[in-house]
Amino acid sequence: MEWPEHLVNEAKKRIEPYDVEGFVLGKGDDRGRVMIVGEAPGENEAVKGEPFIGRAGDELDKQLDYLGLSREDVYITSVVRSRPYKWVKTNKKGMGGRRRANRKPNQKEIYAHAKLLDYQIEQMKPDIIIALGGVAYERLTGNKGKLSDVVGEAITTSVQKEEDGGYGMSEDEYTVVPLYHPAAVFYNPKIKEDIYRSLDQLKGYLKREGE
Repeated sequence: MEWPEHLVNEAKKRIEPYDVEGFVLGKGDDRGRVMIVGEAPGENEAVKGEPFIGRAGDELDKQLDYLGLSREDVYITSVVRSRPYKWVKTNKKGMGGRRRANRKPNQKEIYAHAKLLDYQIEQMKPDIIIALGGVAYERLTGNKGKLSDVVGEAITTSVQKEEDGGYGMSEDEYTVVPLYHPAAVFYNPKIKEDIYRSLDQLKGYLKREGE
């Protein structure tokens, strides 16, 4: 995807006041049908500049394969393009007693990079936007309800876009499918059955729309 330089520079400047590192714009087929929106880069992503690598990336690859898709078929991006971190204690040698750990992005950080996601959606106009996790789903739709209430559903809706210091809604409607974040299964293995139930719903939707 071709990026206006001023848009990227503005986003980098707006995120400067916060505890973040790295910058990952996105990767994949920006002319395809499917856009995947995650939360934010993790440590590996921030270092290598690629979305969804490491353990969460491996899990996403498994889920894409289950859906009959690959990374080459989709465009992968995130709500925040820099890794939000917090300092935590560690006993690991050479770390000085503390290390940077991933954390959930706050609303100001999400807003700092809002124009980037707006631009990607407007340029790509995907048939389906997969929202991985509650942060992505709320950013896209403005819905603050439980992800478990809507996971796997194909929801036709306008999406939020930056407007007058806040958010407005897009004129165009999109199909947004919320899913659990791939990393969720690491923290709650019991959720695996729900994950694959929602993937079955999405698989059925993709098949119907592709016919």
